[in-house]
Amino acid sequence: MSEPTLLIVDDEKTTREGLRAALEDRYEVYLAEDARMAVELLEQDHFDVLLTDFRLPNEDGMKIIARAKSLSRPPICILMTAYGSEELAVEAMKRGADDYIAKGRLQIEELEMRIARALRQRNLESENTSLRQQLDSRFGMENIIGESDVMREVLEVVRQVAPARATVLLLGESGTGKEMIAKVIHRLSPRAQQPMVSVHCAALSPTLLESELFGHEKGAFTGAHERRIGRFEQAQGGTLFLDEIGEIDPSIQVKLLRFLGERTFERVGSNKTISADVRLIAATNKNLADMVKAGTFREDLFFRLRVVEVRLPGLRKRREDIPLLAQAFLHEFAKENHKPVGTFTPDAMELMTGYDWPGNVRELRTAIEHAVVLCRGDRITARDLPAQVRIREEPAKLQAETAPTPPPENSLSVLENEKQLIIRALKETDGNRTLAAEKLGMSRRSLHRKLRKYQLDDL
Repeated sequence: MSEPTLLIVDDEKTTREGLRAALEDRYEVYLAEDARMAVELLEQDHFDVLLTDFRLPNEDGMKIIARAKSLSRPPICILMTAYGSEELAVEAMKRGADDYIAKGRLQIEELEMRIARALRQRNLESENTSLRQQLDSRFGMENIIGESDVMREVLEVVRQVAPARATVLLLGESGTGKEMIAKVIHRLSPRAQQPMVSVHCAALSPTLLESELFGHEKGAFTGAHERRIGRFEQAQGGTLFLDEIGEIDPSIQVKLLRFLGERTFERVGSNKTISADVRLIAATNKNLADMVKAGTFREDLFFRLRVVEVRLPGLRKRREDIPLLAQAFLHEFAKENHKPVGTFTPDAMELMTGYDWPGNVRELRTAIEHAVVLCRGDRITARDLPAQVRIREEPAKLQAETAPTPPPENSLSVLENEKQLIIRALKETDGNRTLAAEKLGMSRRSLHRKLRKYQLDDL
């Protein structure tokens, strides 16, 4: 299990370094000398514990705690001050601090005890979260793989919106899993025992789509030899999922708008009004706001559809989930193809996490199937992956630019090469560590560790 992460914020260098020396054997310690640096670190990485001084240049520690507590995964917050008083302690607790300690009486043993106690409480909360996740697994969350912050936020919105009746608009690039999210919302809703009906709007002409959605009467148009029940009636009491909603014709937009307002419609060729208790979930990879401006999508329908908006991230924005997804797909296709493939070689995983995946999760799934079929051993290697995944132009360019000459026999070691790559990336980004980490294909936290490893903290 990895060490808990601790962020220490203090403008006195001796205090910062002294606390780090005392605590780094039990914690992964990060330091910040002022509020600006502290907030930047908090917004870039997750920390288990925040230990901050009260008096800081241009800011006070309580405001840092308030910012920390507003994060989706807030740390345990402990306030330190040389100006201790009962009134300040009470105010600190009111504003979100989990604990309070006076620097004048600060004892490392006592501080360690308080941190450990707070972490134990956090672990109990995590166990409760785990129990909730087990319940989620029974009711539909088991197919949603992802531990990145952005996916945690998406799933939290899904949990909140599922029990409601509100219309949901799912946005995101093709292949990000919009239909799967729609199914999860349905399975977690009170409508789970009723049907969920899906319609791909882009696959049908306007005439066929109108009939598909609302049904038609016998003789309503050429070829209508008998009455047909539409998808709205088929989904009675349940959920209707409209994929690629941006493709629907203006005439159908009008009928859809009426349904969302009145929960009624007519079959094609009929004047009889039909009521339907149906929850609508729509999805698109298009920018509906731009379509509204262009006059190709009704503004009133747009607002009716986006009562709750869920935006799914592209896979390149959640790279830390790629190993989890890849392993899940590997298990699926190894079993399906009766092949004893159980894992990936490090170079294969490096290629996958560095590739941008324009087709998102759908493309990753196809790539893993391809690799399993071609694999000759018990591990997926780089050569088993599709050609587009094996081509890594940007890292190759960066390495080519960094190397002063073609590597001779006494070329730099692997570690020295990595160090030089990091130095070059920081120079090219003017010291911006977030951009440098992206350029190097690693997380900001990994870059931070390597800067300490190579003694490059001052860059």
